[in-house]
Amino acid sequence: MENMEHKLSSFDPAQRRQALRRLWEGMQAGQVTPAPHCSAINLHCHTFFSYNSYGYSPCEYAWRAYKAGLEVVGIVDFDVLDGLDEFLAAAALLNLKACVGMETRVYVPEFADKEITSPGEPGITYHMGMGFPQARLSGDAGQFLANLRQTAQQRNIKLMNRVNDYLQPVELDYENDVLPLTPAGNATERHICLAYARKARSVFPDDRKLVDFWSGKLGDSVQKMDMPESRDLLNLLRTKTMKRGGSGYVQPDKGSFPRMDQMNEFVLAAGAIPTLTWLDGTSPGEQEIEKLLEIAMSSGVGAINIVPDRNYTPGVKDEKAENLFYVVELAQKLHLPVVVGTEMNSPGQKFVDDFASRELSRLLPVFLKGAHIVYAHSILQRQGQLGYTSEWAINHFPDTAAKNDFYEKIGKTVQPTHEKYLGKFDQNSTPTKILDELQRVVK
Repeated sequence: MENMEHKLSSFDPAQRRQALRRLWEGMQAGQVTPAPHCSAINLHCHTFFSYNSYGYSPCEYAWRAYKAGLEVVGIVDFDVLDGLDEFLAAAALLNLKACVGMETRVYVPEFADKEITSPGEPGITYHMGMGFPQARLSGDAGQFLANLRQTAQQRNIKLMNRVNDYLQPVELDYENDVLPLTPAGNATERHICLAYARKARSVFPDDRKLVDFWSGKLGDSVQKMDMPESRDLLNLLRTKTMKRGGSGYVQPDKGSFPRMDQMNEFVLAAGAIPTLTWLDGTSPGEQEIEKLLEIAMSSGVGAINIVPDRNYTPGVKDEKAENLFYVVELAQKLHLPVVVGTEMNSPGQKFVDDFASRELSRLLPVFLKGAHIVYAHSILQRQGQLGYTSEWAINHFPDTAAKNDFYEKIGKTVQPTHEKYLGKFDQNSTPTKILDELQRVVK
């Protein structure tokens, strides 16, 4: 079983599928015992299709989430939907409630002079879509998605070339050193950092010379770090070379990323929910969260994403914790589903939040409601285009509160084994009819 788990994140998709099938059969045979089902959720886990610090493929994350007994899970990758089909297929096999999102960076003209969630970059913020029903997009939506991938690669290559100049004699070749670290060619800054760490080791096989090289480039603090590719070294390398003030950094402008309203238009066309991201409420932009949400919602935002673990310290009442409670309260007033997760795209991040903690236990009902809404949207949109942002939803709900209530009930009631049954409903079906019939099926 352990050998099969290792194969779950092979770059060979056939090997991943085979390993998952073998693990599932082993589970059925009693060779693996999953944890009891619980109310924990994580709808924001990056996979190796962008960057996962543990190397998880969509298959491996689905398997580990199932073993941990999670209630609802979701993957979110940067600029691509490459993991969607694999993840949803794995979740269906494991009878796991699942959804898929995507993250990128956008420009907000109204906040051009204020930092939001991208430190040191006024007007730029991370932004998401949640509950994509499919990965194969056509027309303008397909072109927008292709442009995100292409622009990210071009940005990476330019960044790498600037950092190469600084880190000589340690230089990378994008195709030979960076792309082999990814299964589908979608590299990120973290892949580039890992590639530099490995290239430095090959250039300086002697430990002392390696430490001296990094000390000269990054400062004496590296002498206390583990070599050749520890978490601290990779984080420092990224900070010193790729972030503001670093040798490879170039300040983005309004043309570097799509506008938020353009991203929202794409997300809606793709059948997903435009989702604003929250960092911790300390930036000038997030201190005007009411205004930011007003602008975001005016162009289609229908949910908000939070990474709870970085928003509080257990047992400590501080500004970040108060900001967390405030933004959740605000989201409830605006009837915005709250989506939460731990990301797992940086070493040390948790597999799942500590929802039993004093700080998060009081918020768990809100987080669960958001998870059930997004899951219900995903399955209804896939089966009959009856999702949260669909024309059907616009026509059948008098207000957002009523819509949230319906999708929450669907998300709590339906199990993955019932999903195909939803295909019998169409644009003429009423919310009451859907709920009534589903109750009979579940019973």
